[in-house]
Parts: sequence; C-alpha cells; structure tokens
Amino acid sequence: MNYRTIFSLLALLLAAYPLLAQDNLPDIHPTAYYTGTDGIEVESASHSGNAPMSARFVANAENTEGWSANYEWHFSRENEATPYLIRYEEDTQYTFTEAGAHIIQLYAVFVQGNDTIAYTDDYWAETEPLRVTINESKLEMPNAFSPNDDDKNKIYRAKPTYQSIVEFHAVIFNRWGQKLYEWDDPAGGWDGTFNGKPVAQGVYYVLVRAKGADGRTYNIRRDVNLLRGYTESTTVGGTE
Repeated sequence: MNYRTIFSLLALLLAAYPLLAQDNLPDIHPTAYYTGTDGIEVESASHSGNAPMSARFVANAENTEGWSANYEWHFSRENEATPYLIRYEEDTQYTFTEAGAHIIQLYAVFVQGNDTIAYTDDYWAETEPLRVTINESKLEMPNAFSPNDDDKNKIYRAKPTYQSIVEFHAVIFNRWGQKLYEWDDPAGGWDGTFNGKPVAQGVYYVLVRAKGADGRTYNIRRDVNLLRGYTESTTVGGTE
C-alpha cells in the first residue's frame, strides 16, 4: 500500500468521524473546596468535618469553546441512587447541614453540531466521586466560669468539644428569672455582665435549645456558677 492510498484512507476516516480530527475535546476536572466552622477553606476530593460546612464545587471544564455545555451537579446520600439535590450550573455552592456521607458527581454534556461528548453514568462508573462526611452532633454546657483578670474561663460558652450544631440559642437568667443575655452561635458566650456592668458572684441559669446535623435536639437547663474570686487555670470551665 503506497502513501497516497494511506492518506486517502485517513482522510475518509476523519471525514466519517469528525471528532477524531480534533486534538482537544471538552474535558472536566471536578474539584471541591470546603470551609468549616474555623473559616479556613481546603481543597479535598474526600473530606470530613462538622456542620454547618460550606462548600463550592468547580467543574474546571477545558476545551469548551464552540461547544454547547450542560452541567448537572448531583448530590446524593451514600448508598442512595436518587440525588436529593441537582444544581444546573457550571460551578455551584452548597452548605451541608445533615450528618452522614454525601456523594457529589458532575454530569456534563457537550454538544457541537452532530457531535456529543458526555460525562455521565459511564464516566462515573470508572471515576471516584467527590465525597464529604458530616460528623454527628455533640453539645455540652459547663456549670461554672470565672470572669476574672486572668484571661482563663472568662466567657461562659459551650464546651469546645461541640460539633455539627446547625441551630443554637442560649439565654442566661438570674435567680429571679430576669433575662441577662442571649446568643445564637455556639462559639459565642456570656462575659458575666448586664447592661455593661459586671454582675455579682453567684448562681445563674442557662437555657439552651439547639439542633444537630443528625437531627438530634438539645434542651439544656442548668445552673451556672459565676466565680469572681476563682483563679485556678483550667478546671472551672470544664467541670460538671
């Protein structure tokens, strides 16, 4: 077979299959970026942490010029075939508030004339999906704090072991039932003042209503011992 025959066959093959004549076809590289309660964003294909967890998902589509693109981000719970959410955009954002493992897949279809490039079920059958696991909830409140000048245990707040709390409201009362302070963030707390002035040492009360990412509800009522003369370093805020 001479060169002229070979070139003729190649020309016929490329004419029959126009996609083979293109060096660069559309491609996707789905990437996930997660921001936890600490405010730090990390890139990860498989990530775990506490709710609420904000995430942004980027298609990183390449070689799409001249192609009509359709994107579908599928959010599913592990071991469930049907997505609980579909987002129709190239890049999307979502905040996870439900405990458990979540699977994220990008379905992308590119069309140019009679040609179609699809990244759907067949693609994901051979490709690891993006995954995020949200921890179960936990919330405990201490029974004492010491708002002194030693900068230790000076704020009454949830114990630092709390996790995956998606709703939170706490109220401080004095022994006569007067509301002194309230806050809506488990990272926040009471500094032992009322109307800008320190309250007296004594027993106060906290009422907390909260909800975890796992659906657990918290109704916490307990005494709060405000100890102004206490100076020992670490035991007050964590006692039961």
